[in-house]
Amino acid sequence: MADPKNDVFLRALRRQPTVRTPVWIMRQAGRYLPEYREVRAEAGDFMSLCRNARLACEVTLQPLRRFKLDAAILFSDILTVPDALGLGLYFETGEGPRFRRPVRSAAAIRRLSVPDVHSELGYVFEAVSTIRKALDGRVPLIGFAGSPWTVATYMVEGRSSRDFAIIKGLAKEDPQALLSLLDVVTETTVQYLNAQIDAGAQAIMVFDTWGSALEPDDYRRFSLANMQTIVDNLVRDKGAEPIPVILFTKGAGALLADMADTGCDALGVDWTTDLQTARRYVEDKVALQGNLNPATLRESPEVIRQGVADTLASYGHGPGHVFNLGHGITPDIDPEHLGVLVDAVHELSPPYHE
Repeated sequence: MADPKNDVFLRALRRQPTVRTPVWIMRQAGRYLPEYREVRAEAGDFMSLCRNARLACEVTLQPLRRFKLDAAILFSDILTVPDALGLGLYFETGEGPRFRRPVRSAAAIRRLSVPDVHSELGYVFEAVSTIRKALDGRVPLIGFAGSPWTVATYMVEGRSSRDFAIIKGLAKEDPQALLSLLDVVTETTVQYLNAQIDAGAQAIMVFDTWGSALEPDDYRRFSLANMQTIVDNLVRDKGAEPIPVILFTKGAGALLADMADTGCDALGVDWTTDLQTARRYVEDKVALQGNLNPATLRESPEVIRQGVADTLASYGHGPGHVFNLGHGITPDIDPEHLGVLVDAVHELSPPYHE
């Protein structure tokens, strides 16, 4: 499989000089694209799409045909891991993901064990290999997983949650049980991500969507510690340079300083922390990815361009910035507006790298 001809994304993650700021978008393969909706209809349902390597490859490549993006990201879902753990993942129309067998007691947690990831999640690795071959070195491929804490919130709550009352109760009433659950998820995730690397992923991202729901000390104990374990146990030495790792805790704020000490290469930053402040927090130890508010894409092209300009100025000069939204693109966005964003990054970023 070819090395990427366009390596500006990987160079930025390693804080090496680039001629411009690379850009990719979280959820860039998704419902805002009419061609995605057509393939989703062909697949029948979301998980059938994830489990079909040919169709997963197709939707991964769709945004690259429209936009001058600098990376592809595997089309999959963070809940493939708890699905492999036997919790019975399903999707209720209009309600999001649910589990038929949530784990809410020490006894239920004791019954969990690390699965054979190649047996249970082989369809993901087949998709990674298929996408990597199809890219043929055009841009790098990002593999990913959810953070153990974020995945555990779904496993315990049984669905999306606003207040995380059940898992927070478990953290207070039986923290050892929660830590045992997180250990199983963490080990599964390490094996899962290493298998993605073996299949051809050239960068790894860990999505910690709900880490900021925790108080700072609990965040370090129940979320960051497990991401640290993942970073420590990834087999990253697969080429001339190690596979870079991005950690993203939505709403991390000042906790970015702690995250920068994990040994990761880059941190995702949402729009609630400006990049100038984030750069001070991390003391340029790591690259930063972000962080335009996704809602900006609902505005006029002029407003989008100004948002890009402001984000680039916030990071400032020098290497180590990957342009992205502060969270995923939403389904209601006009694809043409994303085109405005990508073109603006290409046009406006070179002066920051002179």
